[in-house]
Amino acid sequence: MTGERDVVRRERFSGGPAREFLSSLPADRRIFAADLAVDRAHVVMLAEQGIVAADEAGEILTALDIVEVDGHGALPEGEDVHAAIETAVIEEIGPVGGKMHTARSRNDEVATCIRYRLREDLLDAVEATLGLREALSATAAEHVETVMPGFTHLQPAQPTTVAHWLCSYESALRRDAARLLDAYDRTNRSPLGAAAFAGTTFDVDRERVADLLGFDGVIENAMDASATRDFLVESTAALAGLATTLSGLAEDLVVFANKGLIELDDDYASTSSIMPQKKNPDTLELVRATSGDASAGLNGLLTTLKGLPRAYNRDLQRATPHAWATVDGVAEATDVAAGAVATADWPEERLAAAAGEGFTTATGVADLLAAAGIPFRTAHEILARVAEGSADPDYAAVAAAAEDVLDEDLGAHVSREAVESALDPAESVAARDSTGGPAPSAVADQLDAAEEALADDERRTADRREALADAADRLRGEVRRYV
Repeated sequence: MTGERDVVRRERFSGGPAREFLSSLPADRRIFAADLAVDRAHVVMLAEQGIVAADEAGEILTALDIVEVDGHGALPEGEDVHAAIETAVIEEIGPVGGKMHTARSRNDEVATCIRYRLREDLLDAVEATLGLREALSATAAEHVETVMPGFTHLQPAQPTTVAHWLCSYESALRRDAARLLDAYDRTNRSPLGAAAFAGTTFDVDRERVADLLGFDGVIENAMDASATRDFLVESTAALAGLATTLSGLAEDLVVFANKGLIELDDDYASTSSIMPQKKNPDTLELVRATSGDASAGLNGLLTTLKGLPRAYNRDLQRATPHAWATVDGVAEATDVAAGAVATADWPEERLAAAAGEGFTTATGVADLLAAAGIPFRTAHEILARVAEGSADPDYAAVAAAAEDVLDEDLGAHVSREAVESALDPAESVAARDSTGGPAPSAVADQLDAAEEALADDERRTADRREALADAADRLRGEVRRYV
């Protein structure tokens, strides 16, 4: 298949210095299989509607099989994969191959191919989030009582647990997965049959083609169907949101590694080319950087789409690569983050020692005083004085500050044992058993919810995979009727 003439542009528009600039054929390798599926479904529909004869449909479908076997690399030169495949079909079977493009335009064709391929990519991204959520939950289950320092502004704030910290990211990723699944459902609508933007005079069955391709339905308005790329925006935005979650996770792990609060597996670290003692969290730094790439992809896409007039414009050729690059990068980064979490070691003694550094139990003691009837703002003042005087205070320091502020003995309000318990990081954590808190009982509830949500999302993702597989089987079955 080495023909030189593009069947769409022919002699007049097939040459000139801009030929390569116009062509998207190399980048279209990604939607080669999608285009063949779209072609097959369209031809089957044309035959069923009596728009092309059954024997003609058989010839075209046989030629498409040959094109598939030969592969993208064997396609003739063309402006894009759609024209190149059509050219190859015509070269294979002659002018009857030109009937394949009846009742459609490349405008609705390419929009359908993009959606067809993006569905699989979105499900891959969702499955990557499921893997990371599973790793977070499994690790959390092992560290429900592993006390660690919690930070705000990167300063020691309050003691928490490794499990509580891990669950915080699992719940964020749960929302990221939900956004990706929502984006999938809006992507999974067929534009085919809209033609250039004004529909067609042929008696096409758009719903039949949608069903053969596994779409949930059609985008009804023909102009909207061929022109819109909002599904790309929604998908890329969801991926950029996921990348932002990953960036925060990676940053925390990099900081924890710096403080000796986590030991990354060697498979997720590297060393220096000059300093042999170094163990650097390189993979996590690249995960962190992925959010910049994803943000750039979203901004590039939005900028390309900004201000475009309705119906098709060639700018759209430059829009889709932003989405492809984003979904590839974010899905890979999610897998890497899952591996880093699953294989890391949490040094419990070091974490426990660090949990109380910087008087992180101050809030717990203030809460204790407030529960005893002292106004919280007064309790806050007492503990602020304690913090000013000592980084590792004891009961005596709290009692002295309380006497200064209250002008009475602290024992009139709370017992020494209660204060000493509140000063202990592990006891402080155990006391925080409100919904969503770090106490083991509260975290157990969070892990139960995470397990239930994970199972539900696994089912939802599997259902969508199965629906696509069933549609592919239906399409193959219909093609066999003609070939």
